[in-house]
Amino acid sequence: MSEETLPSRTVAAHDDTEGMQQFNSLPRRILVVYLPLAVFVFVLLFPFYWMAITAVKPNHQLTNYTDYSPFWVVKPTLEHIRFLLFETSYPGWLWNTMLVSVASTAIALAASVFAAYAIERVRFTGARVTGLLIFLAYLVPPSILFIPLAFIVFNVGIFDSRLALILTYPTFLIPFCTWLLMGYFRTIPFELEESALVDGATRWQILTKVVLPLAVPGLISAGIFAFTLSWNEFIYALTFISSSENKTIPVGVLTELVRGDIYEWGALMAGALLGSLPVVILYSFFVDYYVSSMTGAVKE
Repeated sequence: MSEETLPSRTVAAHDDTEGMQQFNSLPRRILVVYLPLAVFVFVLLFPFYWMAITAVKPNHQLTNYTDYSPFWVVKPTLEHIRFLLFETSYPGWLWNTMLVSVASTAIALAASVFAAYAIERVRFTGARVTGLLIFLAYLVPPSILFIPLAFIVFNVGIFDSRLALILTYPTFLIPFCTWLLMGYFRTIPFELEESALVDGATRWQILTKVVLPLAVPGLISAGIFAFTLSWNEFIYALTFISSSENKTIPVGVLTELVRGDIYEWGALMAGALLGSLPVVILYSFFVDYYVSSMTGAVKE
């Protein structure tokens, strides 16, 4: 080895080391890491903080910014939460939202698994075009789709029922979940299926015993997205539901707690805060699976 090669390699290694150590100084860490992270956390958590303090503020403090700070509470009260839980139909709205979200997510995941597996693993003619069309169907605005869907819901006779939402939500959940699972199924090595076919396994056995166990993070990620979309959906729930007892949280909170020009701000914020907790809890339990699905858990 020549004498010129060793110094060059040493310099290269020295440069790499300096590149990794450029964030070791405290001012740089504050500027590059801590400050952006603090801004991100503040922007992310401030709406929840605002909802929380508004939910426990007495009515006379909500708009009196002369005597009271808008960012703090003096003598908090649970009156708004009591009014929301015991004098409105909020518990029923919560149950309706949970039932509709779970049922529509289950239907969407079942259909999406078969569609994504067929497109990515069976390799039939026009598979890529079919996958593209499914994804394009997700891009159609719900404000356009709810008009023909309303006609179907009326004629089928399921208007003003939770079944109307359970059957219409998959129209936008299935395209999205299929597109998400297609990308995840693509990362699973084909050699696993070929080995199973050589051993005499059927397509159903390959799907249930080989592909799905490896695709658990992708399924959880698609399920979280589908559940969140169903939980927060507004247009279909507003169009297909009219009675108060069948409403979901997004529609019920807006239509029942706003009376003309009177806004029940304390109850509104309490309803929004309590309505967001199930989604937050869901993400917190499955965050590891969600991250692994985004980075790709199966490598060839």
